[in-house]
Amino acid sequence: MSIRSALAGLFVVVIVSIAFAPRCVAQESATEKEIVDLENKMNAIYAANDLPKYFEYYAPDFTQWLPEGRTDLPEYKKEWTAFIQGGGRIESNEISDMHIQIDSSGDMAVASYLAHVKTRSEKGKISDEKFHETDVWFKRDGNWKIVHLHYSPAQKEK
Repeated sequence: MSIRSALAGLFVVVIVSIAFAPRCVAQESATEKEIVDLENKMNAIYAANDLPKYFEYYAPDFTQWLPEGRTDLPEYKKEWTAFIQGGGRIESNEISDMHIQIDSSGDMAVASYLAHVKTRSEKGKISDEKFHETDVWFKRDGNWKIVHLHYSPAQKEK
């Protein structure tokens, strides 16, 4: 291979990379914004205790890890509905320290953040806790749904 051929090939690679780089960065930024918006909306609905709207964010094959163990969507719906119908409720839910990761295909995203949750138990006791939450989102048939959630207590501040 001649130096001229090698340089011509390198030139083509550089030009193609430059041509496609802005589009890829813009696409990732749009997807990241979309996930942040979905997270903010879903967490506001969670804080409002609107279960029908809240559960619309989850895929039918959803799984989750809670401090009590792993569960699926039907079990989560059953337990959370019983809690709300029994008089329990979310008093407030504030999220912070959001970090988004987007798969190169653009149809899978991971959102991790800190959730500061105040919950009223069925007996009226208020708990004030912080949790680490990670939501795994898949885009299927043009719609983003959470397929997995991991929710664990954050360390107490010293």
